[in-house]
Amino acid sequence: MSYRADPLARELADRHYNRQKIGSPQFVPPGRCIVLRTPAADAFWVTSWPFAEFTKHAWAGAWVCSAFRNEGSVLSSTLIKEAIAITRSIWTPPDLGMITFVDRDKVRSANPGACYQKAGFKRVGETQSGLVAMQLLPAKMPDAIIVTTYVDGHPATRTTRRRVQAAQPRPS
Repeated sequence: MSYRADPLARELADRHYNRQKIGSPQFVPPGRCIVLRTPAADAFWVTSWPFAEFTKHAWAGAWVCSAFRNEGSVLSSTLIKEAIAITRSIWTPPDLGMITFVDRDKVRSANPGACYQKAGFKRVGETQSGLVAMQLLPAKMPDAIIVTTYVDGHPATRTTRRRVQAAQPRPS
């Protein structure tokens, strides 16, 4: 687990296309949130859960992946599944599940949102501003991961433990 002003995650957030104020200490929208960062600080994830009455899109009440950036070697779809599983261990999924929005003009992929699709998300429409809306319903979410191992204060799932172990020098 991390927090909304983690300086290492903020560096990643500053390189994300939806960052509004580069360098600002906080990089998470107001309200309920879960911030995750890999121990190597090469990926971060934010699950926001805005109160429905303050939401301006068609999926009011859903969890929102408000930021995700992966600069590491683990597949993004793997990290997405793990982040959702950790989120499930903290909160009960709402009926609308999780939504994310992808700006097809700001990602380098020929198939914007492909990593989300590999993690089980489906394209469900567009916002008024033209962002691709992708949704993962609770029935399709991975099971909750109860995090019992931490590395430098961050959840260490099987994938992140392998990455940390690989980064450790081998004894001579």
